[in-house]
Amino acid sequence: MGMSYRRYLSGERIYGCSTCKTHLATIHTMMSRAFNGQHGRAYLFDGVVNVIEGEPDDRPMTTGNHTVRDIYCVKCGTTLGWKYDKAYEPSQKYKEGKYILERNLLVDVQ
Repeated sequence: MGMSYRRYLSGERIYGCSTCKTHLATIHTMMSRAFNGQHGRAYLFDGVVNVIEGEPDDRPMTTGNHTVRDIYCVKCGTTLGWKYDKAYEPSQKYKEGKYILERNLLVDVQ
């Protein structure tokens, strides 16, 4: 396996891993701040970079059952949140393919 290269983002507000400050997302890819994670407040993003996706797992959540994958920082391996693979409730389908990043696991890089 070759070297993995990290992507660096530009913009007015960049969120990074709280452990190693690796760039993860920008304010422009944020869809909502009205989510909760395992460690408190969480944000829904349309896309993130520099993460590794875990194996799919069916989980009961407050909005119904979902198939999700935990996401980890590509540099340090910190668990950052999850990706929605499948939502079983029709009203939750908008989450499919989107990412949750937990606020307590993020820092403002810029």
